[in-house]
Amino acid sequence: DKEGFLRSPTSLVQTIGRAARNVEGKVILYADKKTAAIEFAIKETERRRQVQEKHNREHGITPASIVKNIQGPLYQLESMDYLDVKIADKKARYQVDPKNLPKEIGRLETLMKKAAKDLEFEKAAEFRDQIVELKKQAVMG
Repeated sequence: DKEGFLRSPTSLVQTIGRAARNVEGKVILYADKKTAAIEFAIKETERRRQVQEKHNREHGITPASIVKNIQGPLYQLESMDYLDVKIADKKARYQVDPKNLPKEIGRLETLMKKAAKDLEFEKAAEFRDQIVELKKQAVMG
């Protein structure tokens, strides 16, 4: 096997070390012949393993894989798509003359869509809240 950047002693030791981080990790090296880089990597890995095992014995450490909550930050971000954003509770209700409700709702919908297109989501949410308030007024009369 030819030695090169990815088959250099340092790269092989790093690759083997990555696998060693997992309790069940295994490394299988394929080569036509055992190069100096492979020989060095095997010896260095064995030396490091002995140092680690000694340290573990002295400190009563039992190797274990890390267990992480799969519902981490990315899951939380994904689930935020379903949150209802409340901007602020309005003290005064948004009032419009009943004759002008459809026209005002249309105007606010246009503004809401423009704000969303411009990535101004807080502003779009305010328009959405005003539309909901006006539609309630239309139903209640």
